[in-house]
Amino acid sequence: MKYDNNLVVIGAGSAGLIASLIAATVKARVTLVESGAMGGDCLNTGCVPSKTLIASAKAAHVLCHGERYGLKNVAGEVDFAKVMARVRNTIATIAPKDSMERYESLGVRCLAGHARVVDGHTVVVGDSRLTTRRIVVAAGAEPFVPPIPGIEGVDILTSDNIWNLDELPGRLAVLGGGPIGCELAQAFARLGSQVALIDMEDRLLPREDADAAAVIEAVLAEEGVEILTGHRATRIDPDAITLDTADESGKRVAFDRVLVAVGRRARSTGFGLEDLGVETNRDGTLVVNGALRTTSPTIYACGDVIGPYQFTHMASHQAWYASVNALISPFYRFQCDYSCVPWATYTDPEVARVGLSAEDAAAQGMDHEVTTHPLDDVDRAITEGRTEGFVKVVSKGDRILGATIVAPNAGEMIGEFVTAMRAGLGLKKILGTIHVYPTYLEANKLAAGAWRRRHAPEKLLGWVGNVHGVMRALP
Repeated sequence: MKYDNNLVVIGAGSAGLIASLIAATVKARVTLVESGAMGGDCLNTGCVPSKTLIASAKAAHVLCHGERYGLKNVAGEVDFAKVMARVRNTIATIAPKDSMERYESLGVRCLAGHARVVDGHTVVVGDSRLTTRRIVVAAGAEPFVPPIPGIEGVDILTSDNIWNLDELPGRLAVLGGGPIGCELAQAFARLGSQVALIDMEDRLLPREDADAAAVIEAVLAEEGVEILTGHRATRIDPDAITLDTADESGKRVAFDRVLVAVGRRARSTGFGLEDLGVETNRDGTLVVNGALRTTSPTIYACGDVIGPYQFTHMASHQAWYASVNALISPFYRFQCDYSCVPWATYTDPEVARVGLSAEDAAAQGMDHEVTTHPLDDVDRAITEGRTEGFVKVVSKGDRILGATIVAPNAGEMIGEFVTAMRAGLGLKKILGTIHVYPTYLEANKLAAGAWRRRHAPEKLLGWVGNVHGVMRALP
């Protein structure tokens, strides 16, 4: 049988764009199908708009606390409509990079429309019938809205539609204390909303190091966010949320708008995959093997639709494996590498992580040690008045098992540990690397130095001290 395409990619988010670009780069015939906006969640409703909003909120926060820097009569009056206009302008500025025109120029055929997989070699898009040797599903994910009584009668906000706001909510209730909830709760509080952050867990950011989560919770509380951890929403009315806790029932939190940020669900249905018997996990993600092939031998998948990490950089990482394996199957296959996955939460300060946390290592029964160096001993942090963080390294001997950083630019700082772990470099190599002074990055080297001092060869140093004593007595 002859096919019109080597590859059909469904979804033009981070994963789909990279997968189709790789195929075109190696001169395969590839068609990319997208029913919504090119660029997917990251460009239109995720990374780009949220980080733009966070930047405006940070500027407002600094202006409102000018006295900390010796400034008088400085204040920032927020024009929320202009803030949101800036968000949309940023999206529009970046959008050409992800446009159909650009990808067509790079050799990718682009189709707008809803894709339906008829069989392992056929995808229908409107009136177009595409035959293909392999298919890559990169359909992404969408906000999960829990079935809380009354929620259907409330005009809720999610990470998808919050960017349509032009008026700042006076009172904003945020359901969900994960990365999205924490980032947006802090941003809206800094812009002037009265924010309540609600989560069933006993602490914020439950996937992060407990000490890191404690720093973020303290910062948010200091900035006026009402933290309601350990609270379960039992009902949502048009003007208030009813909460239940272990020792209190019926607590109500009034709001003008409510943001639901309790997680995201894979878009694995509606493309015909279920009719073909393609298996899914309990959370709705597609089942894939190490080569990112689904249970259908000609269909591969990558990005949020498979998890387990819903990050733009992970989607791009998986896209390489999915597209390459789809193109070269059955001659060879690469196993997707999850050995060194970093991520960051863009609160202020940021929380960045790679590898194991201390809790993870303990839960796995691994022999390990923890080295923590506080930012209040880092000169750059002192000069900027931003000492509320730390660098924490989990190691076994010299080998780095993981690292967590809480700092204003932790997302950049974590890169050194990612590279070290990927290249098999240990703490001694970080200690022996020249770091620019004064920078936050120096905290990484200081943490490595703290580890080295704990492992100093005391017997050898004692002997060397004796030798120096003898040498002082020599003529």
